[in-house]
Amino acid sequence: MEHFIVSARKYRPQNFEDVVGQQAITNTLENAIKNNHLAQALLFTGPRGVGKTSCARILAKRINQEDSTNHDDDFAFNIFELDAASNNSVDDIRNLTDQVRIPPQTGKFKVYIIDEVHMLSQAAFNAFLKTLEEPPAHAIFILATTEKHKIIPTILSRCQIFDFKRIGVKDAKEYLKIICAKENITAEDDALHIIAQKADGAMRDALSIFDRVVSFSGTTLTREAVTQNLNVLDYDVYFNMTTLLLENKIPEVLMAFNEVLSKGFEGHHFISGLASHFRDLLVAKDSATIALLEVGDATKKKYLAQAIKAPVTFLLDAIAKANECDLNYRASKNQRLLVELTLMQIASITFDGAKKKSGNYIIPATFFTALSPKSTTPKTSKERVKEALSKESNVPKVSEKTPEKLKPSAAPVLKNVPRRASALSLKSIHKKKEFKGTNEEENYDNHPRTPFTEEVLKETWKKYYFTLQELGERSMAAIIASDTPQLQESYTVAFTLPNDLMKAQLEKGKPKLLRFLREKLNNYGISIVIHVNETVEKKFAYTPQEKYEKLKEKNPLIETLKKTFGLDV
Repeated sequence: MEHFIVSARKYRPQNFEDVVGQQAITNTLENAIKNNHLAQALLFTGPRGVGKTSCARILAKRINQEDSTNHDDDFAFNIFELDAASNNSVDDIRNLTDQVRIPPQTGKFKVYIIDEVHMLSQAAFNAFLKTLEEPPAHAIFILATTEKHKIIPTILSRCQIFDFKRIGVKDAKEYLKIICAKENITAEDDALHIIAQKADGAMRDALSIFDRVVSFSGTTLTREAVTQNLNVLDYDVYFNMTTLLLENKIPEVLMAFNEVLSKGFEGHHFISGLASHFRDLLVAKDSATIALLEVGDATKKKYLAQAIKAPVTFLLDAIAKANECDLNYRASKNQRLLVELTLMQIASITFDGAKKKSGNYIIPATFFTALSPKSTTPKTSKERVKEALSKESNVPKVSEKTPEKLKPSAAPVLKNVPRRASALSLKSIHKKKEFKGTNEEENYDNHPRTPFTEEVLKETWKKYYFTLQELGERSMAAIIASDTPQLQESYTVAFTLPNDLMKAQLEKGKPKLLRFLREKLNNYGISIVIHVNETVEKKFAYTPQEKYEKLKEKNPLIETLKKTFGLDV
């Protein structure tokens, strides 16, 4: 059986060109060696697995190669590595300082690499100060640490500090592609992307995960195999969940979450991933921020497709609710219920659950009557009269001889309606200020402007009319129904009203109307211009008498019905 070497050791960088994601530092060190500007005490600090020790070894080797004719020499006898985690006493540092005085036998420099230097004791740091400040000309110290804040300031002030950064997902993925080519492994782009994301900026972790997945999958790495082996939630889980949330399918949402839990994932892990998914959808809605989407090319297309279906208001509310659940998860006693409640709240963001109110509706214009979403075949005038007569005949007559006791009507119940503040009170002033704040126009410069036709505009206008009717806002609905909107240039909607009073009322409700049109048409460049034309024929009945006259115009038999039953308007 052949001895296996892990990829982290097998592909450890041998020169500065092989170091991943640290070009600024490697270029600086390369130029310092060429120009003879290298400090005698260097401190490499940064997260684990980003190349600190590798760069220290490459630098130690390159220092002596500059003055050597044979560039294949590794000068191993001139490089001394000390693990400060296990050699952290004063005696260990004294032994090191005694060795420093001895000049090198071959080469020009002796290089001392002290790894995990923050583990040295306080006394050891103090014993090392003098040597570090005034080392011999042939000695160079390279200190490496993951926790710079634990090093005393007197040591930091004597070193030239190089801060290593986390390795980006893109850089790690490209390096994994190179290794796949060397090892004859076929890998999907999304599979390598998940490995790079899971590594969280550490190249050594990425290579360790890569070895583990290769042992599981063999020479072919797929996204499904990687997600299964690493026990991470696949993108498709979040795409499917978001689709269900947008369609307000609460039962299916709860079943999908139950399936996630049955696979062994925690609710906390799921809800934080869902919040990140909503963030990625929000980023994908604007071409200026698509670069912030750190996913593979195939997955990016899915994000762009779903971002079109998800309104900005939905994503902002969903992120806020998911983030609140994430913060409260640990403190919750019923964590599953907390996540399920959050999912139901998110699924209800785009749900129009207003209870339909019955009552005497104001006569709508002909522009809307034929296109009502719940319209049925209209009854003829004779059928309506016959129905009224039958209802009248079915009323039970009370005997004059034996009058029944009338039951007292129920006492009226006072509703919890908030009392109106006095016009002279401080409360009314604050309310006025709040009202002024609601009319401020938001900045929609970076929002989508999807083209639409005038026919689509009219259909959406009708939907808003029916929404107002269901909410019981009949006065505003009547104003909306009084004319047909006209589409002009630059997504400007022109609307004509017969008087200034109706215009003033529509101006108050204009922000809600604009928000409805922009979300439904996915175009945030829409504006509404209201005109007043007093010569326009009156299309709307205000008073009961005017409503009656309108009904008479539509059906003259109404007058017969009125006279037959002695009705009053």
